[in-house]
Amino acid sequence: MTTTRPDTAVDEVHILWTSEGMSCDGDTVSVTAASLPSIEDVLLGLVPGLPKVHLHNKVLAKETGAEFMAAFHQAAAGQLGPYIFVVEGSIPNEKINGDGFWTSMGNDPATGQPITVNQWIDRLAPGAWAVVAIGTCATYGGIHAMAGNPTGCMGLGDYLGADFRSAGGLPIVNVPGCPVQPDNFMETLTWLLYQAAGLAPMIPLDRQLRPTWLFGKTVHEGCDRAGYYEQGDFARDYNSPKCQVKIGCWGPVVNCNVTKRGWMDGIGGCPNVGGICIGCTMPGFPDKFMPFMDQPPGASVSSGTAGVYGAMIRRLRAITNKTANKEPKWRHNEDKLTSGYDPRWPGLEGGSSR
Repeated sequence: MTTTRPDTAVDEVHILWTSEGMSCDGDTVSVTAASLPSIEDVLLGLVPGLPKVHLHNKVLAKETGAEFMAAFHQAAAGQLGPYIFVVEGSIPNEKINGDGFWTSMGNDPATGQPITVNQWIDRLAPGAWAVVAIGTCATYGGIHAMAGNPTGCMGLGDYLGADFRSAGGLPIVNVPGCPVQPDNFMETLTWLLYQAAGLAPMIPLDRQLRPTWLFGKTVHEGCDRAGYYEQGDFARDYNSPKCQVKIGCWGPVVNCNVTKRGWMDGIGGCPNVGGICIGCTMPGFPDKFMPFMDQPPGASVSSGTAGVYGAMIRRLRAITNKTANKEPKWRHNEDKLTSGYDPRWPGLEGGSSR
């Protein structure tokens, strides 16, 4: 059986990546550590089946100034081929900026005035084949949108609205993390590139528009320390290898795969290396997870319940462990075989052929 690519499949894609939202560029830096696949493999065409990719990211670009901005202006004018628009950083509310602006990228060639990130989003998002929010600041607002901020920051979904659809018919694709786990983003981007090439189905997203295969499980479900929780055995300080719920870990209720995947090449991941989960992939971060390092709501009840049955489970398992740590009694150097061996021929009971 042969398959054909749909007429809408593309052979070449531009990635227009702005990190000029309220951002520290941490997500861009994080992605340079990806290996499944690496950003280099994608750009060099080493991943079979992907369209040719042109990346426009200020941190990774060799171009500067007007030369770098040219692709963005061309896209805004409808003169650039298919592109994926990647937004990094929170989106400020420019309606409350007073006499200035909160953040911008480049200048308008006609007026010489700065072009705000909000204007770029207005110009580029509708024409993009896909729109991707990278990192928790872009996805849900993150640190810059916490209570008390003066900028009115928000996530990209709050700015564009829940009904937004790209030119490719996709909702916003959110890949949260503070910063984003590098392979999580590159896997998502690779899926979208395969989809653009007509070689993958619609990307599966959850209600928060996160890729389901990456954020469908909790930190706790992939955590090396989860067995201690089940046994009601909890850490009381940060030097312990046991479950950290009582010292502030939100892992049981946070959607994130970093404990399973690790951070770089399978190594790391917050609880794996002694750090508590503070919920940085969640829409409510950081406000709903503060103060950090305090017990999460309900932790005392759940850990108390686990402690009651966990203590009994530990004692029962200790008994089993003690018996399993002994060799069977028939392993001995005595005169009679006691393993239960049943010989098929007479004369072999003692292990001799006589």
